[in-house]
Amino acid sequence: MKSLLKNLIDAFEDRTGLIGQMKQAALHKVPPGAKWLYVFGSATLFAFFLQVFTGIILATTYVPSSGQAYDSLNFITNEAAFGHVVRGLHYFGASAMIILIGLHTIRVFLTGSYKYPREVNWLTGALLMPLVLGMAFTGQLLRWDQNGVWGVMVAAEQAGRTPFIGKYVAHFILAGDTVGGATLTRFYALHVFIIPGLIFLLIGLHLYLVLRNGISEPPRSGHPVNPLTYRAEYHEMLEREGRPFWPDAAWRDVVFGFAMIVVVFALAWFVGPPALGNPPNPSLLHAVPRPDWYFLWYFALFALMPPSLESLAILSIPVVLGILFLCLPFINNKGERSPLRRPWAVAFVLATLIMIGTLWHLGVKSPWSPDFSAKPLPAEVVRVTSGPAYEGAILFHQKGCEYCHNIDGYGGHRGPNLSYVADFMTEREMKLRIMNGRGNMPAFAAILKPQELADLLAFLETRHRNAGLMAKPVVTQQDPR
Repeated sequence: MKSLLKNLIDAFEDRTGLIGQMKQAALHKVPPGAKWLYVFGSATLFAFFLQVFTGIILATTYVPSSGQAYDSLNFITNEAAFGHVVRGLHYFGASAMIILIGLHTIRVFLTGSYKYPREVNWLTGALLMPLVLGMAFTGQLLRWDQNGVWGVMVAAEQAGRTPFIGKYVAHFILAGDTVGGATLTRFYALHVFIIPGLIFLLIGLHLYLVLRNGISEPPRSGHPVNPLTYRAEYHEMLEREGRPFWPDAAWRDVVFGFAMIVVVFALAWFVGPPALGNPPNPSLLHAVPRPDWYFLWYFALFALMPPSLESLAILSIPVVLGILFLCLPFINNKGERSPLRRPWAVAFVLATLIMIGTLWHLGVKSPWSPDFSAKPLPAEVVRVTSGPAYEGAILFHQKGCEYCHNIDGYGGHRGPNLSYVADFMTEREMKLRIMNGRGNMPAFAAILKPQELADLLAFLETRHRNAGLMAKPVVTQQDPR
């Protein structure tokens, strides 16, 4: 049996040479100082494989159809065996991948590892970053809830401001003139096939370049990179002090990658995936969705920006940052690598982290955004159990009013608080505002039926400061005696 297995392995190696190539890659020498700060790249790869694995499982049940996507994901979350765990793994795995690729980029930047001869290494990593973010963005729409759908509509509206080609870019994003089944199909293809394929391609090229150019050694003050002598000095150092990647260095990658998966699994099990919002509601004509946490700081930046600057910033900021990101290794590919000799690099990273952290904190609070997770008003707030006012309270949630308006602590904060709206607006004024809209509030004249408008007004008419004192307690069940 052993002889047969050996013959098969030898025959496979004779035809392919893959075993020898893999052995050579595993035993390639790395600098002795390449320790724990060097694990983020491989951990990102672990997270990507986790995404592929959980994505395949989800794809076996998910239905990429505008009429079934929401229900299929609801089934996966609430009814399928371990479905909520798999969704949680996929969600937190995406978060881990974004955090890890960010940490890897910071480490490479601060240690000057993008300098000669690793300029193209940096380029492949720089291209991987938007692809990872693209995976996150396209995945958000696949939930096919209120937040995901309106997020894509906002993105298309922003892309439409691009000079000359904006209309075509927006049409490509939506796969038409508005969000629909074709949009979902396009995003599903991007999320499941096209973007992962490009990521696999770039990862393969990135790993090849790592093997060809070697892992950068920890920087030392007073030892600048000289393209004329660096390769000879590097190979001399490897011959003198280098350690084989397996097992001397690889064990750290394995330990850290395994620990990352354990943390992701714990979050998936105990916290679970993000709750699905309400199904898409076309009546919310001016909704401002809340993206997932990794886009929240960018969302806050534009929410706080004066409207007159939005178009310019939307177009210029990504383009300028992208060009600088790609050109960095060619602008500065030699000289000092040590952060101690490059205070501008340390200051830039700190300023960026502080800016993103501050904007993210503001984005979490985001009073300018509707609260799509708002639940229907409880009985103690409605205070009636039947009649027009009761029906109006139900409509207040169903028509999305509660997303922007707060009543007794329930709902969003984008619009005025309506807890005591009857104290400062007459019924006629409320009717005109609902029908015609104002500012960020859309007009509901074409959306509400006459009876629905009457019921909604009946509920709002109960909202005055002393109503709670005069209202009778809500009876939930009859006394059996």
